Amino acid sequence: MDTRERLISSTRELLWERGYTGTSPKAIQERADVGQGSMYHHFRGKSDLALAAISRSAREMRDSADAVFTDTGTVVDRITAYLRRDRDALKGCPVGRLTQDPDVMADPELRRPVEETFAWLTDRLAGLLADGRTNGELDPRLDPEATATALVAVLQGGYVLARAAGSADVHARAVHGALGLLTGDARRSPSGQENR
Repeated sequence: MDTRERLISSTRELLWERGYTGTSPKAIQERADVGQGSMYHHFRGKSDLALAAISRSAREMRDSADAVFTDTGTVVDRITAYLRRDRDALKGCPVGRLTQDPDVMADPELRRPVEETFAWLTDRLAGLLADGRTNGELDPRLDPEATATALVAVLQGGYVLARAAGSADVHARAVHGALGLLTGDARRSPSGQENR
């Protein structure tokens, strides 16, 4: 990894662990094993570097989600694979945790990739759900936008509950519950009777 990449990688880790305020330029330099001159050669300052790190985390989150969403299988299969993929529930989402950082949320530039990523994720899920409704896999009464918003909220809220309880099982239960609701819709016919 070159110096610039080490700086971005180290900043991503520190933002995830400590938040923006707790991530000092000195801590970044120590983690990246670079001097102050090298850091300021590549970035104008902490905010510039943080933006690069947040944008990278956001892009990776979108890319990994999109890989699952464009895979083969039914709509429910792909959404299930996304919600159940391996995550560090106690560490939380590297993008979602930034919403709890007042310094990130107060800075329009730092907030933008976070906001755009969750808007993208919700829109992408809504598109899949709409496809499932159209092809008869999901109940035609299902509201794709509301359901997509609920799924993102369960996933992100599951991290909060897991951290509060000190148990990743809480996140897994939240996902399981959301999928139970979704697959209940998948098995229900328009008349409300279970398909056999």
